[in-house]
Amino acid sequence: MSSNYKSYKPFVSPFDPCPPILEKTYSTPPHLYMGFQPPNLPQFSPFEALKKGTLWQPLYDPYYSPYERAKE
Repeated sequence: MSSNYKSYKPFVSPFDPCPPILEKTYSTPPHLYMGFQPPNLPQFSPFEALKKGTLWQPLYDPYYSPYERAKE
């Protein structure tokens, strides 16, 4: 399975007045890597599914802001 976080290096202009961001990252949802939903996927409890936004554990992808990920 692929990583849920991808990165790329944007063009850095020599005339840009701001300090450049040399690498940018973005999140991709886990369902992109699942061709179809296989049978018998593990499930969250109904209460936990409401909190997480999905019934199936492999499709759960928590959101982290770029600032939270930088702290780790």
